[in-house]
Amino acid sequence: METEQVKPWNKYYEEIKDTFHIPKISLYAMFETSVQRFGEQPAIIFENREITYNELKRRVDCLAQAWINKGVRQGERIGVMVANHPDYIVSYYAAQAIGAIVVQINPAYTPRELLQIVQDSHIAYIVVDARSVATVDTIREVFSFKQVTLSTTVSAHEVEWGDSMKELIESASPLQHAAPINPVEDVAIIQYTGGTTGKVKGAMLTHYNLVANVYQSFVLYRQRVEFGQETVLTVTPLYHVYAMTAAMNLGIYLGARLLVIEKFNVDHVLQQVKKHRPTMFPGVPKMYISFVNHPNASTSGLESLKVCSSGSAPLPVEIIHRFKELTGASILEGFGMSETSPTTHRTPINGEHKVGSIGIPVPETDCKIVDEDNKELGTNMVGELLIKGPQVTKGYWNNVSESAQALQNGWLHTGDLATMDEEGYFYIVGRKKEMIILGGFNIYPQEVEGVLYEHPDIQEAAVVGIPDRENGEMVKAYVVPKNGCTLDLDEIRGYCYTKLTPYKVPKVIEVRDQLPRNGVGKLLKRLLIKEELEKGGE
Repeated sequence: METEQVKPWNKYYEEIKDTFHIPKISLYAMFETSVQRFGEQPAIIFENREITYNELKRRVDCLAQAWINKGVRQGERIGVMVANHPDYIVSYYAAQAIGAIVVQINPAYTPRELLQIVQDSHIAYIVVDARSVATVDTIREVFSFKQVTLSTTVSAHEVEWGDSMKELIESASPLQHAAPINPVEDVAIIQYTGGTTGKVKGAMLTHYNLVANVYQSFVLYRQRVEFGQETVLTVTPLYHVYAMTAAMNLGIYLGARLLVIEKFNVDHVLQQVKKHRPTMFPGVPKMYISFVNHPNASTSGLESLKVCSSGSAPLPVEIIHRFKELTGASILEGFGMSETSPTTHRTPINGEHKVGSIGIPVPETDCKIVDEDNKELGTNMVGELLIKGPQVTKGYWNNVSESAQALQNGWLHTGDLATMDEEGYFYIVGRKKEMIILGGFNIYPQEVEGVLYEHPDIQEAAVVGIPDRENGEMVKAYVVPKNGCTLDLDEIRGYCYTKLTPYKVPKVIEVRDQLPRNGVGKLLKRLLIKEELEKGGE
């Protein structure tokens, strides 16, 4: 009985508690199973062309063998610096077939950012696309790769170094035997994180971590999805852990069609939605915000979506309501981290949709809220969220001290402040480092942002704490107006007073044309704070 009190979310998994099982298999073995089941069905739709599962496997196996011929060995790192494109998917599974470790790299990274990663992970091989080729060329002067694979987006006439992926695939016979994998121990992916706070850290995700998260995600959606029948809108960047699992790996497991779109342009994406009728969409807040603010949103075919999820950053409550009104689809909020493959929480499909909650822990995942002394807290109390489960990283690449700090007694310390209600639903109230302390009062930026998003003239909002001589910190808001709207700052401040305790109301509000974001659309508040600190030093 005590366990049920501690883990009230277990009731949502009663029907599967005796049947749910995570197999200890490799990512490539999971891919092979889907090819066997759905071989002649489309696996990828890209620029209105289809690639079947059988054809995808042929490309994967030929590239895998070509890489072996080039000297790639099990355990070596292959950087994949490719935007959303079939070549990303081919490279990813080819590396898994030979037991190499994929290092995911944003193709928009600068030479400095790329050099940090290649030096930390000792990447020997790298796949580059048209966007990243110049960056890789720049660092070749100081870092020597054993081999560079040029994606099909790169013109062979423009680059005199590197091997054409197309030619590698055409010249090799298919791989006959995949590398032997220990799924629990062997690292499949190094996902870099923490660059916004300082030195980057590479989370080591094993085959078992990633397969576990696919199976956990499937269970959450089991009542709305069918094998071989789904189409996944794949526009969130695949080099980001969220899309890698929630779009690609889960989609491949389901035998779904991956509607791959290289970059997010709302007009183009909505045209593709209308044409191909996707049923699943793992998106990020910026995409949902763009959808609900688009003049043609109600006639764009978004109602085809059955399962929508949001990741990478908190989703404003107002956007969830407006998306549901427009499409009839609920966005299942959740939570995840690079260190957890990534999903740890999701709104249960068979439970209440509590807007603003990240939902319940996914199957076989344990969570608790603790205070500064690591003492477990009761319901509705704010503390740090700790997580334990089969999807949790084995640690950071070549970083024993950071691994020991993040992983203590089997628990991952997230650095996020959260609460849990009586039914086992969790709520993120902010990052430990983002919490604003004003005159001894704790202020969570997400709460203030939620109020600003409800204002009819505001499209985007960000709230940060900036240094203040009197109170230690001061609340500052940055807001982006909706198209055609002029913001009255006094009116906005008055509006906030009707919704918030006075000390939480932003003392300063600044209007911006846009907010700083990274390539995945994640808000970079550190840049806003940096600007403020630099102003103070003038």
